[in-house]
Amino acid sequence: MTYCVGMRLNHGLVFMSDTRTNAGIDNFATTRKMFTWTIPGERAITIMTAGNLATTQAMVGLLQERSQAVEDRDPSILHQSSMFQVARLVGATLKEVIAYSAPSGGAMKADQFSASVIVGGQIKDGRPTVFLVYPEGNFIEVTDDASFFQIGEAKYGKPILVRAFDPDMPFEDAVRLLLVSFDSTVKSNLSVGLPFDLQIYENDSFSEERTLRIEAGDSIYDSISNGWGDALKLALAGLPPYVI
Repeated sequence: MTYCVGMRLNHGLVFMSDTRTNAGIDNFATTRKMFTWTIPGERAITIMTAGNLATTQAMVGLLQERSQAVEDRDPSILHQSSMFQVARLVGATLKEVIAYSAPSGGAMKADQFSASVIVGGQIKDGRPTVFLVYPEGNFIEVTDDASFFQIGEAKYGKPILVRAFDPDMPFEDAVRLLLVSFDSTVKSNLSVGLPFDLQIYENDSFSEERTLRIEAGDSIYDSISNGWGDALKLALAGLPPYVI
């Protein structure tokens, strides 16, 4: 399992993903689930994946292969004229991989190869946006009423996002909110874990420069994790008792 969040703020986009792919008693594995295609000054596109690892790796591999030599390969993620067309391409590629992996009449069902994708970014002359792509290849876009998407193990980290998200919040507050959301998920599910990949995209920057990996033992993350736990205890103690 995994956990990824893509959110749209009024001044940009924020993406965060974990890296855990396997969690047994003595067997932990990690791999990158965030991928970016950038043409400086023209486009910046980020994809995060959740689901069957073979499916997501094959999908990303196809997208990367078809964008290596732009003049020779098509359809390319670097050729699309809008983020809507990028989402269509990602959806079609995901559907193609799933169909190839689970041929009709096979012993394994197609849902065993299922995956979902968050794709976001900006292409010149268009606005920054984020899409959620389903295994069937269809997709939805963020709105003012639903400004973030989650994929993977979403339920543990959703309450804090729903309660505290504000599209006007600065990037620093958005990252802090995401870290609390991820920390709640890590503490609730062994299949999600550090390191976390983080990317901040500022409107019209067409750059992936603000990208980093948050490793285990990161002092700021540890401080946020411990501080959130202490704050919850204090808040609970300050609530009125419900006497029966």
